[in-house]
Amino acid sequence: MSSVLREIDVVLADLDGVIYRGPNAIEYAVESINALDSAIRVGYLTNNASRSDATVAAHLSDLGLRVAPEDVVTSPQAAMTLLAELVPAGSTILVVGGEGLTVELERRGFIVTRTGDDNPAAVVQGFDPSVGWLQLAEAAFVLGGEAGASIPWVATNTDWTIPQARGTAPGNGTLVSAVHTAVGRLPVVAGKPEVAIFDEAFRRFGSRRALMLGDRLDTDILGANRAGIPSVLVLTGIDQAKQVLAAVPDQRPTYIVDDLRSLHEDYPETMTVDEGDSVLTIVRDARVRRRAHVITVESGSGIDLLRAGAAAIWNSGAAIYGLDVPAELYS
Repeated sequence: MSSVLREIDVVLADLDGVIYRGPNAIEYAVESINALDSAIRVGYLTNNASRSDATVAAHLSDLGLRVAPEDVVTSPQAAMTLLAELVPAGSTILVVGGEGLTVELERRGFIVTRTGDDNPAAVVQGFDPSVGWLQLAEAAFVLGGEAGASIPWVATNTDWTIPQARGTAPGNGTLVSAVHTAVGRLPVVAGKPEVAIFDEAFRRFGSRRALMLGDRLDTDILGANRAGIPSVLVLTGIDQAKQVLAAVPDQRPTYIVDDLRSLHEDYPETMTVDEGDSVLTIVRDARVRRRAHVITVESGSGIDLLRAGAAAIWNSGAAIYGLDVPAELYS
């Protein structure tokens, strides 16, 4: 047994699906974060570009967390670092997005515009509920054709979906894709799973000994793996057991938990026993056997069974579609 917090200076927590869903806190999230050792710094990483760091911090404080704006690392902040490498200081920037982008642009000394008539030096795009066809078309007009080919385009993130209180909604990736379809090129991306937002956090908190808490394999976990830090997938958001079992190598988390209470519990060891004609994977009372391409459950339930099943599948070297996987592993 060992703690997921062993040798960690900083916990980096995603927000949607980890801390809250819509306006409401996820069960056990707030008390589990507040109970962390005072020696461990907590940072909040969000790809959602619709709100400023101060607005996010206020929301988290209302939920009961002890948070200051400087504890929040947003994809617009990472985008500004990228933008500063692409265009001169004080440049005019076309914004497709909301407050989260405009606040950071003005903080960094850029001039905000909403029209290509102002000859912007670059386009920055991030999610906001107000974004519609007119804004997307304006970006396409600036970025399209021979003249637009040399204009930098920075996207805060490319998440296909965003969790909301009523369900799952289209994310910034769908809006970026609309512009991409029109202009035939791709943006530079700041947010997860790209490393720019992680580098922003490492600079902010002064350490790379960090642990990422996330609910999405394709952003939080992939990003942590690219940044070279361990990760915890918490099953309170987007990705669930089916996605865990089918995870490709670069999207596999270090740890899998039901909720954030597990931050304060010992994490069980996974044992693998090669028995010649089969391989047995054991996590506490959960036992999963792989014989050739067939996976069978011998005992166990709940999160330990998922941990054992995931290890058995991941260690097989085979893609999920090449294995016979029992439904009890993901039901």
